[in-house]
Amino acid sequence: MWYAQNPGRAARQLAGDLALLAWVTTWAFGAAVLHQLAGGIAARLSAAGPASWWRLLPKPAQDMLSLVDPVQWPHLVTAAGLAVFLLASVPAIGWWVPRRMRWHRRASAANALAASEDGRELLALRALMRPLDDVGRTATLTGATPGRLAEGWRDADPATLEALAGAELRRLGLGGASTTEH
Repeated sequence: MWYAQNPGRAARQLAGDLALLAWVTTWAFGAAVLHQLAGGIAARLSAAGPASWWRLLPKPAQDMLSLVDPVQWPHLVTAAGLAVFLLASVPAIGWWVPRRMRWHRRASAANALAASEDGRELLALRALMRPLDDVGRTATLTGATPGRLAEGWRDADPATLEALAGAELRRLGLGGASTTEH
């Protein structure tokens, strides 16, 4: 399960995935363009010979380029393009992918728990462990206060267990309304 059943959360997840894909693709394209441009310039400079173009460069550039053998310029250009891509893409990937994987693990575990009676009791307990203002608000029972919900859970009241388990599933985006947690 890679996307929530809740349409709002699924749309946010898909938008985030597409935004990451667009970001990485844009920087990959930019790095490729940089590589092509720099490679073309390096090839022209090498073909023209140092006497014709060296004098046109500012002194700091002459000093810097004299440190690199012209044979190594293609490697330097490739490394620069790769560095641009990695510096822009890795932080975004490192931020988004763990969030999505965490949601995937939680949603898969919740679906597996929801399939059994004991699992639904665990989901209900998880719902009870939420902040107190969330507990009474998310469970869909008339007069559902945190104390009454805890009592219903202890007594294994089927309606209470179902309401609490359903609230936990909705919180994860696996049906009904959901909160904003990814």
